[in-house]
Amino acid sequence: MSANIYLLIKEILKGRQLSISGVTRELKDKGIDEHRLVMTGYLRALKDLKKLNEVEIPPSKVYSIVEAGQNESGDIYSFISEYIKSVESSLMIPVAVYVLSRTLDRPVFKEEFIKMGFSAKSLTDYLASANCAITLADKIPKEYVTGITKIKIAPEGPAYELKNVNPVIIKHSNCILIKIVRSSIDISGLIPKTKSTTITDFE
Repeated sequence: MSANIYLLIKEILKGRQLSISGVTRELKDKGIDEHRLVMTGYLRALKDLKKLNEVEIPPSKVYSIVEAGQNESGDIYSFISEYIKSVESSLMIPVAVYVLSRTLDRPVFKEEFIKMGFSAKSLTDYLASANCAITLADKIPKEYVTGITKIKIAPEGPAYELKNVNPVIIKHSNCILIKIVRSSIDISGLIPKTKSTTITDFE
């Protein structure tokens, strides 16, 4: 495998997400012809090294570049992107909206879905689905947009909030929020090493 393949993958994924097939295809266009199974192992290794984000958007896994300082800063989007994987696919978007909107006390902007690992197509498909549980926020106060400085938000861009909050969404969201808290603070020496937490702990 070419020594510069990681640099090529970074270039390919800059500002976007691609599936394993997509990355393999674009590498082939650049003269790197690797078997899909080899690329699967390589991309997953980069994920384990925290060089790539991996999000499951059935039927595929998609990858994006971990931004500089993302892991060290405890970025809320990367936490949600990681922990949302434990949620069934049909509930991923509404749970992500609930977690982020409750944490930041505001609607969720379109650009933030990308940060949480959702492709534009997956958001569009979900909005058109019969079971869609989110809706456009009626009115976006100007201070919401002007107050967001860490990411670029389109001034007239759409923002979303939950229209139907049900116990299942709350249960999954609470589980993710607990995981975020545990990842953000040092609780070593406070819980048994054999203790494990599952979604049923929050029922």
